Amino acid sequence: MSENKRSRILQGALQAFLTYGFARTTMDDIAKAAEISRPALYLEFRNKADIFRAVGQDLLEQSSAKAKAALRQSGSLRERILAALDGAVFELIDEIDASAHGAELIDMENRIAADIVSCWRDVLVTAFTEEIAKTADSKCVALQDLGLPPAALSGMLMDVLEGMRVRGECGSTAREAACRMLRLIETAIEQARMEAGATVG
Repeated sequence: MSENKRSRILQGALQAFLTYGFARTTMDDIAKAAEISRPALYLEFRNKADIFRAVGQDLLEQSSAKAKAALRQSGSLRERILAALDGAVFELIDEIDASAHGAELIDMENRIAADIVSCWRDVLVTAFTEEIAKTADSKCVALQDLGLPPAALSGMLMDVLEGMRVRGECGSTAREAACRMLRLIETAIEQARMEAGATVG
């Protein structure tokens, strides 16, 4: 399948899912949105569920790329991870929540694309772990020795956001929670740095 054709199908399918929801979207809807024939669509995908998974994979790969790009920018640890979350999580959630079928799409995501979401989460946790570890190392702080391994801190950050999502707390509320969590991480690193300096002194 050509990259252009695949892109048209996935973009068309995304719009159809957001407009009609998963259950009401038909292969005809997707074919029309992609401007290809229904038989041609079946040559590329077996069914609607396969297309949904492909859409999810594409969206999450894009969001991971945005997160990694944000982490490469200048700024404090908190600023860079918040920017990464904006591009990788909050923008995506906002787009889904803007649809009248957002809850259904999230439910279908958990039912037929849970493995894709899990891999995406792992990518983000790994990227955030590396940034937290680099920041701690630059200040000569061994977070592991404090019982605060960077991987656990990154996992906790994502757990907070996932828990809020389950409770229906999204948007600015979730971003503020992420900001508070990152402030705690930065504070822990700075406090450990000060304590280490006092010990050496």
